[in-house]
Amino acid sequence: MIPSIIIFFLVAIACLSGSLVIIPEPYQGLVERLGKYHRTLDPGVNFIIPLLEKVVIRALMSERLLDVPPQQTITKDNVSLAVDAIVYWQIVNLRRAYYAINDIEHALENLVLTNLRGEIGRLEMSQTFSGIKEINQALLKQIDSITDSWGVKLIRVEVRDITPPKTILESLEKERAAESQRLASIIEAQGGAQSMKILAEALGIDSRSPEFIQFIIARHYLDTNEKLTASPNSKVFFMNPSVLNDTLINLLESERSGLKKIDLPPTSSPGNGSEGNPDG
Repeated sequence: MIPSIIIFFLVAIACLSGSLVIIPEPYQGLVERLGKYHRTLDPGVNFIIPLLEKVVIRALMSERLLDVPPQQTITKDNVSLAVDAIVYWQIVNLRRAYYAINDIEHALENLVLTNLRGEIGRLEMSQTFSGIKEINQALLKQIDSITDSWGVKLIRVEVRDITPPKTILESLEKERAAESQRLASIIEAQGGAQSMKILAEALGIDSRSPEFIQFIIARHYLDTNEKLTASPNSKVFFMNPSVLNDTLINLLESERSGLKKIDLPPTSSPGNGSEGNPDG
């Protein structure tokens, strides 16, 4: 009698342990009875019928991250770009996710790559860098409409890197350097024009008048003379007096009243050489 009771209790414990299923948060489980879907298990303590039922899958129901590796794509203007993306997705219906599609992550990756190539192919290379936000939105809309039947919800799709070939990068760098040089030249020219206008107003003459133009030329001569005489290899620089008139001289004197005068060393004429007559 006692051995039978012990055997009964052992069988009962084995059946109870085989029927007890604990699903952790935030997972769900699928139960099949005799090979057919029966029900979905929620987080917590659940019971199944041993031998007749079994848990075929436990799946994470929270948000997941899928990293799509870099892939070569071709733009509308036939430029090859290496593009990679990340996808945030979530299972919302475990039954459909298990029975409607095999290997969800692999299917999602292929779907993202196919649509990504299509989106990049509609744009020229210059548009891809500035249109990443629009590309992300288009990918999310297109892919989410397909994965809805899988019981999967796409939360967001983000294009992470767009890498052009090395030759394209070098060309872009040269183009940016040329553009920076052009802007610097424009700013320098604008500053020069503004300074000329202020100088003309200070002298009380029209900046477009011939006298002011001659004044600028003469001023340039004087500035050049200063730079030449300040260099280690001193040079003598002469200004043609014919380019000056009384009005221009007055302008120069008033504008350059503080200019330091440069004393040039006297030059000896050929007739006053140091050689004397030889003694007879």
